[in-house]
Amino acid sequence: MPIFLLDETPVFPDPSLADEQTGILAVGGDLSARRLIAAYRQGIFPWYDQATCPILWHSPAERFVLEPAALHVSRSLEKTLRRAPFRLTYDRAFTDVLRACAEVPRPGQAGTWLNREMQQAYGELHRRGVAHSAEAWEGDRLVGGLYGVTLGGVFFGESMFARARDASKVAFATLVRHLEALGYVLIDCQVHTEHLARFGAVEWPRDRFHAALEMGLRIRPRAAWPADP
Repeated sequence: MPIFLLDETPVFPDPSLADEQTGILAVGGDLSARRLIAAYRQGIFPWYDQATCPILWHSPAERFVLEPAALHVSRSLEKTLRRAPFRLTYDRAFTDVLRACAEVPRPGQAGTWLNREMQQAYGELHRRGVAHSAEAWEGDRLVGGLYGVTLGGVFFGESMFARARDASKVAFATLVRHLEALGYVLIDCQVHTEHLARFGAVEWPRDRFHAALEMGLRIRPRAAWPADP
């Protein structure tokens, strides 16, 4: 499959033309809000190594997704949720969540794909009401959270972090339940991780994902993002 070179216009080739092995569809372009929103609406997302690559745009052949109604919460995590060890908030510390997602070390991973350019781009989406965060706190200390993009009834999850045991799990499970209550129908987890598989996320072929995405984009949830619990 060819990899397409983007120009200054925020237009993407058909996502089905992405490389079947790598999921890479296109290279180049920019991270403007207009281009990012156009990408997410077509099930395309940016992901690249800041040290060695230009911007790479992906549309994997197998898409990892979670339907909110299919959320699985283990018995041990359910006990933790009932114990409520963290104070949970929404959109109270978006910039701090971005920074933490970039800085918190991850096993087997050196550096970060969430570079300054990416942080600025998602910060602009947040200012436009398109990108959102969920936070977990111990007192005044931010100990976990996640962020992503919302369009219609779809949440495109981007990254999460934890500085305390179960902090990101509690934030994620609580968020998914709130999104379901608001009318969201699909959470895009992008690529397989064992962490999200434990919550019930599964792989769908690209065509099934795009059919669900098209329907999800038509939905108007009761609110774009939950209010604080």
